[in-house]
Amino acid sequence: MRPNDPLTEAEITDIQDEAENVRAFQLAACSGGLAPFTAGAHVDVHLPGGLVRQYSLFGDPDAHEDYRIAVLREPASRGGSAAMHALKPGDRLRISPPRNLFPLDETADKTLLFAGGIGITPILAMARRLHNLGRCFELHYCARSPARAAFLDRLAQAPFSADIFTHFDDGDASQKLNTHDLLAKPQAGTHLYVCGPGGFMAHLLSTAQEAGWDEAQLHREYFSAQEATDQENQPFDIEIASTGQVLTVPADVTAWRVLDQAGFAVPVSCEQGICGTCLLGVKSGTPEHRDSYLTDEERAMNDQFTPCCSRSKTKRLVLDL
Repeated sequence: MRPNDPLTEAEITDIQDEAENVRAFQLAACSGGLAPFTAGAHVDVHLPGGLVRQYSLFGDPDAHEDYRIAVLREPASRGGSAAMHALKPGDRLRISPPRNLFPLDETADKTLLFAGGIGITPILAMARRLHNLGRCFELHYCARSPARAAFLDRLAQAPFSADIFTHFDDGDASQKLNTHDLLAKPQAGTHLYVCGPGGFMAHLLSTAQEAGWDEAQLHREYFSAQEATDQENQPFDIEIASTGQVLTVPADVTAWRVLDQAGFAVPVSCEQGICGTCLLGVKSGTPEHRDSYLTDEERAMNDQFTPCCSRSKTKRLVLDL
């Protein structure tokens, strides 16, 4: 969350079980209205105990009466999904204005939407928006089984249901997702959007890249951090470019924590390197990128750094602060 973003108090007006361990929450402003949002946007939800978690909006971007989010109850939850699933209608939460780090190109000739599991949430909003615009698209939804796939009833009743294709791990071979055939012939006017588990996304993106898709046509959003490397953490220094102040980052502490303790108000939300909220510019030095937010091209430039999780390959990083 940005430090100056005003928070809205919202009330949970409805909760629905959408699939195994998936609940959908309908949120309405306690006073005034809710800010409009665009397809792919999320809100930061401030939970009891000081937790802040990001959840994508899956509702219709052209209707702003309420916000709708869905939350998968994770077995290894860091507290966010467990706290959400403990809530009930009538409970109140503070939420940030919508922010979009996964924007939809509404001018594409054709759009391929791929969702894995709970990754359907931003993808569903994109499908709604593309349908409203009369654009050409396909939505491919992959899940382990129908019981674990959220929104199946909503999708079956959607006016764009003919453009939706479901693929289940426990289904017969004929309905399995064939990424090689789907992505074999990239077209300049076609864009691809994918959200879901890391392995699912990596497979889709690598298949597209091998088939010759331009990176500018590939769009992704991670819901959780990719698996950490086995590389041992090393201490390093960060220098504040504006003052020359040098701070040491111990091996067992994040750069964001060191900056925060030194009084630098760097906004942070996910703390996993997936949202880009804490992104800082780098004046010199080489980051050791451990985030899932930057693209390969952006990483290669080495001019940006996510202090919540990334570290440094060089003994010092000079940050644009």
